[in-house]
Amino acid sequence: MRTALVIGTGLVGTSAALALAGRGIQVHLVDHDPESVRTAAALGAGTGEAPEGPVDLAIVAVPPAHVASVLDTAMRDGVARGYLDVASVKGGPRRELEARGIDLGPYIGTHPMAGKERSGPLAATADLFEGRPWVLTPTRDTDTEVLNLALELVALCRAVPVVMDADAHDRAVALVSHTPQLISSMVAARLEEADETAVRLCGQGIRDVTRIAASDPRMWVEILSANPGPVADVLAGVAADLDETVRALRGLQSGDDDKRRAGTEGIEDVLRRGNAGRVRVPGKHGTAPASYEIVSVLISDRPGELAGIFADAGRAGVNVEDVRIEHATGQQAGLVQLMVEPSAAAELRTALRERGWSIRQ
Repeated sequence: MRTALVIGTGLVGTSAALALAGRGIQVHLVDHDPESVRTAAALGAGTGEAPEGPVDLAIVAVPPAHVASVLDTAMRDGVARGYLDVASVKGGPRRELEARGIDLGPYIGTHPMAGKERSGPLAATADLFEGRPWVLTPTRDTDTEVLNLALELVALCRAVPVVMDADAHDRAVALVSHTPQLISSMVAARLEEADETAVRLCGQGIRDVTRIAASDPRMWVEILSANPGPVADVLAGVAADLDETVRALRGLQSGDDDKRRAGTEGIEDVLRRGNAGRVRVPGKHGTAPASYEIVSVLISDRPGELAGIFADAGRAGVNVEDVRIEHATGQQAGLVQLMVEPSAAAELRTALRERGWSIRQ
């Protein structure tokens, strides 16, 4: 691949353009908003000038509802040798292209499993896709050359290719992406009218659950509108669990021993099933999840504190596998949770204490 045309200079399109431009690909940018193109070009994502002839690959990075129409126009105009889209829903756009009578040989649907709560070109980064799955949904009609171009794009963006059927992909993202977004928003919505005293008690748990609730509602309406059935199916299962959990909690309120016993069993059941499901979430580098021990360190909110902890952990020869920060309410301090191999935890605690850090049990 030597040339590419990115149609849509939002977060994903601009990030792909930045990754390609950074690896020597001549990237041309198109968007219905000229200011978005100028911003992406100023970031180094490519040029807003039209290509002189067909490019090697056209990357359509527009909302799912517009994928088919944009691809239809681009393919009829012959702007590229190969075409792909990066929308988060795959089955619907492909069927709409089929209904339009478009030859699907030069096209492949794809979906990079990466994003942010923020949107637009200013949120884009060249490393957005590094190490993340990038789903490819070829059909029997897909030209080998186009599949190879898509694989080259994935490699240039340093992502990990995953081949799936389009409808299987849509069911999968309904479970692991679209439904979590709605549930996060529903939980966060409980805070809108909550008493200020309650809100001030927010800890790391509520922050974890509601982090993605900060996402752009307009973007998510477009995504969910393209995949409503599979998302509704997952939510129906969640709703059934909620109904059972509500009944179990009501049972715990009862003065009847049998109802309290049934309530306890119901709560234990959903928590245990949650444990079992959480274990299946891939761990570091996509491997099986590991069990780490947490070393908690109290730090002040000033420059260099985190760097100092990591440097001292490195001097102790301990690899920090993961890290979380819990900010103290109303104080310029926080608790850094360093996740390490259990065999290294005692050594790290001793080393950090010797270097003056305050360790919390």
